[in-house]
Amino acid sequence: MQPEILMPVTDPGLTAELDALARRHHAASGPMMQVISFVGATTESLLGRLPPPVRNGLQSATERGLETALEAAGRSRTVVSDRPDWMNTAMTTALGAAGGAGGLPSALAELPFTITMLLRAIQGIAAEHGFDPDSDEVKVECLRVFAAAGPLQADDGADMGFLTARMTITGAGLHGLVAKVAPRLAAALGQKLATQTVPVLGAVAGAAVNYAFTSYYQEIARVHFGLKRLARDTASDEGLLREELVMRLTRPSA
Repeated sequence: MQPEILMPVTDPGLTAELDALARRHHAASGPMMQVISFVGATTESLLGRLPPPVRNGLQSATERGLETALEAAGRSRTVVSDRPDWMNTAMTTALGAAGGAGGLPSALAELPFTITMLLRAIQGIAAEHGFDPDSDEVKVECLRVFAAAGPLQADDGADMGFLTARMTITGAGLHGLVAKVAPRLAAALGQKLATQTVPVLGAVAGAAVNYAFTSYYQEIARVHFGLKRLARDTASDEGLLREELVMRLTRPSA
């Protein structure tokens, strides 16, 4: 059987929307790069600050945190309405300040709350784009936003390639996706934790790191659900639009 050949998008309106999404995706990492410059250390040296037990247990802790966050974030939507991006960023920034003030122990205690608030922010963006965050299908899409490599990684479009994967929408499918996403998110969160251990800066570094992470994942969510809404509203093939976006992300400039 011959593979399906997808024709390129030529509609000027669609190409303009895709170009805008690509620019947004490229710009998402900007704040974190400024944070790393601010603390004056490379990613590798920061990760070296984490004790081996913390580095080795981070993936399983992240997986547990994602499982818990799925339930907690969903329940919170029945009590507290969705908040604008700036408010989500302000709240996680305050959490980061508290976590960074006490060094690694308090940063570890803060981590599950930050994961939950990030997921809740992503769910709010899904709802803003006209999708139901309570449906299993959209829960999967919210988790896929965390598949982005993170603000410290090179932006080569690889995370968007991950988002093209198909998965059965069931409870088992959700659990399986958590297991797949956890290593990628754990790598990003390990960098976050390491940054929060920088001596002297303490709460300032913690606040700056959480500000950057929240800004990053909210922007990635807007790209992800913006693409899905574009496909829905124009009756276009979402897979084709996603491939077109990946092409734009891997070009030298978009």
